[in-house]
Amino acid sequence: MARVTVEDCVDKVENRFELVLLASHRARMISSGSPLTIDRDNDKNPVVALREIAEETVSPEDLKEDLIHSLQKFVEVDEPEAETAPMVPSDPQQLQINAVDDSEVEFDSITEEDLLKGLEGLVPPERSDDY
Repeated sequence: MARVTVEDCVDKVENRFELVLLASHRARMISSGSPLTIDRDNDKNPVVALREIAEETVSPEDLKEDLIHSLQKFVEVDEPEAETAPMVPSDPQQLQINAVDDSEVEFDSITEEDLLKGLEGLVPPERSDDY
C-alpha cells in the first residue's frame, strides 16, 4: 500500500489497527460490487478503499457500523414482553362463577434443604430387562 495513502488516513482514523479493519472491509465491499466513490486510477481495491477513507468520500463511522453488523451472528431484537393474562373460560356463565382475585392466589414454596431431604427418601425404580 502507498505510504502516502496510509498517512492521509491516519488523520481520519487514528488507530492504525482500526484503519486496517475498515479499509479491508471496504475493499471486500468493492470486490463484491459496491460502487466506487472515487476514480480507480488503476489502483487495487485496498488502495482505493484507503483513498476513499482519506478523501472522506466514505464515512469511517458508517464503515465501522457496517463492519460490526456484518460480523454479528445473532441480532438481538428488543420486543415488548407479552403480558400474562388469566385463562378465560369459553362459557360466559363460567366467567361469573370462576371470578377470582389474582392477588389472593398463593404458591407453595420449598427450600433447597427440604427438597434434598425429600429426594433422599426416594427409592430408584427397579431395572428390568426391557431397558
